[in-house]
Amino acid sequence: MEPVQSPTRALGLRLMAAVVLSTLVMLVKLTVESGVSFGELLFWRQAPTVVIVLGWLALRGQTHRLRTKRLPIHARRALIGMIGMLCTFGTPVLLPLAEATTLGFTTPLFAVVLAALLLRERIGPWRWLAVGLGFAGVILIANPGQAHWPPFGTALGIAGGLMVALISIQVRDLTQTDESLTVVFWFAALSTPVFALLLPWFAAPHTGWQWLLLAGCGLLGLLGQLLLTASLRYGQVASVIVMDYSALIWSTLYGWLIWDSLPAAATWLGAPLIVAAGLLIAWREHRLHKPVSPVGATVAE
Repeated sequence: MEPVQSPTRALGLRLMAAVVLSTLVMLVKLTVESGVSFGELLFWRQAPTVVIVLGWLALRGQTHRLRTKRLPIHARRALIGMIGMLCTFGTPVLLPLAEATTLGFTTPLFAVVLAALLLRERIGPWRWLAVGLGFAGVILIANPGQAHWPPFGTALGIAGGLMVALISIQVRDLTQTDESLTVVFWFAALSTPVFALLLPWFAAPHTGWQWLLLAGCGLLGLLGQLLLTASLRYGQVASVIVMDYSALIWSTLYGWLIWDSLPAAATWLGAPLIVAAGLLIAWREHRLHKPVSPVGATVAE
């Protein structure tokens, strides 16, 4: 059964995902700074998802919902997802939250190009305008020539933008045949054993506070993945991904409250452009409110 397309619902889900995942990134930075190794954190980010989803479905007698005919495609998504996690979680560990989030805003630019090339989606002038507007805001915030960011952290952030765009393409494809919960489960189930291989080198005893932080990372990661996947089930990649711009608000707030760090003055010039980009997409999708042709399941084969 083909998923019903609902642009407004997709945008709302993506907006909620931005809040949850911004909080997750904040917890990741806080957890690593508390003394937990990055390698172990990756394992605990994924492992709870397998246990919670499998346990919940088992109690309801619905484990059949995890069946899929596209396990190789899920494996490909897991591989890209693991690389993406290394980039998107590694960047805020190396850089302040607002700066790390800013680099992640290269994703819509990559997403529009990939959606046009791989998904054959028709990208109208309004979405091109919105992405251009948002990217102009990113350039203002980055303030080329003035920022003193570690080169590796900067490169990791840009790579993360590309990986998130690739992940979005993969998820958009998978949700045409599998439900959101199935996609989230198989990503965690296939990546957890890989990250478990890191434990002999990185695992260590933890305090109660550290375990609480790790539990928060696992739970927010699950919720964020469900919201992200659902948003791509109901809307086009190039449309919903623009809502990720709102993450700048939360990363700035967390940076100020927890690390007493505020972005440079250029951020206050670029942020309105980024927010305007998201609002433009939301307004346009709501006004058109027409179904989008679902993407065939063979796109990523």
